[in-house]
Amino acid sequence: MKSRFLFAALAVAVTVSSCGDPKTELFNGRDLTGWVCVTDPASDADPAETFSVSDGRICISGVPFGYMRTAVPYGDYRLHVEWRWVGEATNSGIFQRVQEGDKLWPGAVECQLQAGHAGDLLGLGGAEIAGAESNGRVFIKKRSGGECERPAGEWNKAEIVCVGDYIAVYVNGILQNECTGAARSGYIALQSEGGPVEFRNVYLTDPE
Repeated sequence: MKSRFLFAALAVAVTVSSCGDPKTELFNGRDLTGWVCVTDPASDADPAETFSVSDGRICISGVPFGYMRTAVPYGDYRLHVEWRWVGEATNSGIFQRVQEGDKLWPGAVECQLQAGHAGDLLGLGGAEIAGAESNGRVFIKKRSGGECERPAGEWNKAEIVCVGDYIAVYVNGILQNECTGAARSGYIALQSEGGPVEFRNVYLTDPE
């Protein structure tokens, strides 16, 4: 893909990694070591202008569309991510089980962060998940936990549990969604789609 950029490789490459340690930090708070950035191949934008780090936060501009994914795939885990909108609350997502290919819309299950819909699950790139309905473009399983998002500028917390083909999503401590049918391993990604968003405290723990 033309606009694919590897900021830095991990010291050890593995086919599928799991979190043997109590806590596996995915973001070191300083730079994007361990992440691969993918942007729209139709854009000539420098990925470093879309994905950057400031004051211990991942800063994603929202344009062009794309995502930053882990350099290695993972199996079972509990993912912790905090995010907030910079200015207007717009759109982004957290991808689970991202498959090979670095396509703009990869095979993956997206935990939707779009304002008013945080916790919806989307099957991207042809991925189908149990209980989801097609809108003609993707498969969507709507959240069931109700409104729990915080206003723009305030930090939200997502906890995403992936075990085998099962995924559960908690937003600000509330169970919002569950599904089965996902791939059993894959990359983890943070999306650029729509507007500025920041992420921090991105780490894995054991799913149990």
